[in-house]
Amino acid sequence: MNLVVVESPAKAKTIEKYLGSDYRVLASFGHVRDLPSKNGSVDPDADFAMSWSVDTRSKKRIKDIEDALKNADKLILATDPDREGEAISWHLLELLGKKKALKDKQVERVVFNAITKSSVLDAINNPRKLDQELVDAYLARRALDYLVGFTLSPVLWRKLPGARSAGRVQSVALRLITERETEIEQFNPREYWSVTADMSTASGAFSANLVRLDGDKLDKFSLNDEAKAKDAEAKVKAASLSIQSVEAKPITRNPQPPFTTSTLQQEASRKLGFSATRTMQTAQKLYEGVNIGSETVGLITYMRTDGVSMVGEAISDCRATIASKYGEPYLPGSARVYKSKAKNAQEAHEAIRPTGFSRTPDSLNLSGDEKRLYELIWKRAAASQMASAKLERTTVTVTDARDTLALRATGQVVRFDGFMKLYEATKPKTDEEEDSKVLPPLKQGQDSEAKKVEAEQHFTQPPPRYSEASLVKRMEELGIGRPSTYASILKVLQDRDYVTLDKRRFTPSDKGRLLTAFLEEFFSKYVEYNYTADLEEQLDKISAGNLQWKQMLSDFWNEFSTHVDGTKELRVTHVLDALNIALKTVAFPEKEDGTDPRKCTKCDDGELSLKLGKFGAFVGCSNYPECKFTRPFGAAEGEGTEAEDTELGKHPELGDAIWLKTGRFGPYVELALPADTDPDAKPKPKPKRASLPKGWNWQSIDLEKALQLLSLPREIGKHPEDGEAISAGIGRYGPYVVHQRTFASLGDVQEVWDVGLNRAVTLIEEKKASRGKGRGQTVLKDLGKHPTDDAPVQVLDGRYGPYVKWGKINATIPNGQDPQDINIDMALEYIAIKEAKGSKKKPARKKTAAKKKPTAKKKPAAKKKLAAKKAPAKKKATK
Repeated sequence: MNLVVVESPAKAKTIEKYLGSDYRVLASFGHVRDLPSKNGSVDPDADFAMSWSVDTRSKKRIKDIEDALKNADKLILATDPDREGEAISWHLLELLGKKKALKDKQVERVVFNAITKSSVLDAINNPRKLDQELVDAYLARRALDYLVGFTLSPVLWRKLPGARSAGRVQSVALRLITERETEIEQFNPREYWSVTADMSTASGAFSANLVRLDGDKLDKFSLNDEAKAKDAEAKVKAASLSIQSVEAKPITRNPQPPFTTSTLQQEASRKLGFSATRTMQTAQKLYEGVNIGSETVGLITYMRTDGVSMVGEAISDCRATIASKYGEPYLPGSARVYKSKAKNAQEAHEAIRPTGFSRTPDSLNLSGDEKRLYELIWKRAAASQMASAKLERTTVTVTDARDTLALRATGQVVRFDGFMKLYEATKPKTDEEEDSKVLPPLKQGQDSEAKKVEAEQHFTQPPPRYSEASLVKRMEELGIGRPSTYASILKVLQDRDYVTLDKRRFTPSDKGRLLTAFLEEFFSKYVEYNYTADLEEQLDKISAGNLQWKQMLSDFWNEFSTHVDGTKELRVTHVLDALNIALKTVAFPEKEDGTDPRKCTKCDDGELSLKLGKFGAFVGCSNYPECKFTRPFGAAEGEGTEAEDTELGKHPELGDAIWLKTGRFGPYVELALPADTDPDAKPKPKPKRASLPKGWNWQSIDLEKALQLLSLPREIGKHPEDGEAISAGIGRYGPYVVHQRTFASLGDVQEVWDVGLNRAVTLIEEKKASRGKGRGQTVLKDLGKHPTDDAPVQVLDGRYGPYVKWGKINATIPNGQDPQDINIDMALEYIAIKEAKGSKKKPARKKTAAKKKPTAKKKPAAKKKLAAKKAPAKKKATK
């Protein structure tokens, strides 16, 4: 028996069917070990030695592989054909070698670009050795990210409270988004006018734009006010016009190559509205195998690639499908060849294409996202081998008798659609393509009359915010990141609240702008586009065997560590002074009256400055605590947090007032209780309050939303098994459903009011199944040993969320802190806070113990004590 190891169970199930009974296929479920987030995981002083850790789930997977290997003759590593896939195989070999599970077993490495029977069997028959150069590139990349993140995060934590590192590449992507936002804010629109005329001829009507006036060629801003535009409009109306020239120019448009990872993400975003993560998740399913009725088969080739070529067999299959489905005119005389721009040939795989072009989208039983994405991939790949489209662009110039005034019309006619019959990529229209209307048959010298002339005002527009598609494209142009990283980069930025995605466009949050400004001021080199791209090129050189990975790390670390050491003496006041300058347009926008934007509006001599608090940055007065003026960072003048409480309206049933207020933990809504006139009445309960959920702007809160919040928790219904209530609410960690102390998270706040009983029951049962014997023993991170007693310090996942554990101390993690970002220094601070709180409660516990001391068992002792007290009384009486 031969043992085959792949990453995912879906992939394992499909491949096992292809290989038959002589093979057993197991899944590693991705990476089996990783660098723990603690000091010493990468040790530059020990030649960059790495200490890997295996989580609880991976231990079980490795044990299953180890047990299966005992009865196997051969171990075949069939992980993905990229750098990460090679690393997974390397990790497995390292672990199995340490456990002495390999012994004399034969080990082979196989790769296939598509999960089809022919591809898998061909790979099994052509094994190779592990590619150590790809592994070295992985090790260098992983060490690089660790050293940057783990070294930079403590600096941010101390110098910029509330901030966390977004990662080596994520920080650069965040800079792109924040710079675009600054461009938009600083953009000054310019006025310009255009003059358009509806032309009439004996052959037909068309529309033309004014391009020459008084003998001078007009550019975009030649008519920059209404007076000039109206003058031009009058001259066109008064002119005697005729057609000066009609020029028809043939145009050939060629198809684009099949998809790479980045172009697939861009096009899926534009055409289908998919996020990068959604695109890659759907593509993963199509790659690993889909049940198409008679069998389960991989429908597309590997989806993490920067290659644009297809193998010869695929090209032949594609051309045969084109000829049979669309006819010979749509098939070019020879196959098209596309060359990849990738600099590293070892990682430039095939483009993303169907595994069989005969499996057309209409012939498959697909639905939902899988159907839409497969259709997109199939059409793009098939169109890449189709004939060119033939178009004709006609330009008509209309002038007056003296040739001092000219109008121009452009039209486009498709003579042969070619590949456009099947697929046409979406792209921004250029000025030349803007007007692609069909013109009537016109002749030179033909009279023309301007029936309607109109001058129209325009203003230049700022550059648009980045969408996922345009950001991925820009990152690819700059050489930032690689195909397998684009989706995760965008997800990290959103998960850490550095950006928000609204109407499919990225907007940086205040936290994101602060982080970018800090890095640009104090670590400018490490967020430069060229520097980050250069590091990616060095990793590619390692993959190609042209650079030693430890030498690359040494060169980087020597410079980076020196720079970080130079920031140790940096004070928070220095940081704030620099941020006040870097973010002045955001924190202190110019006033319309021209007064100093940094002058406090509440006191006479105070100066406004950025302040750093537990819940992020805000603008405050330098005369604090005498002057307590504050306003949110990025808020306009007059939006201070000390605004008076706002009454939103009356409760429709109780008649009591509902208020929007601001407290120490942010804005909240409150249902006021009526004053009690009876002095002997019992104390009334506290007024009902509800904090605003994450993402809800306090300025958008009205009575309806306040009533929604105050109505929580909401009872959804009774559990069908035990009849106990299932409720929905919003807690510290977001929206949830709960049943008998079992909490399950909801994806969106709105689901709290929309979720039904069936879905709630499903979520609860899934939570119970995933929790197993309890969440208290789930270790999220092992941070190392405590400096005082060498006891382990860990981040655990408990019933009420993650917490830090050291011995018998369970320390709470601050709200909003990502448990994956916690390091040993942060954990020790949480533990110290918990110890300090615990020491204050000790005296109270002693008093309680003293009260409970007398028990039933100690009654005889109590009698003796009473007798002893009576004895002295007797002696006194005798005397």
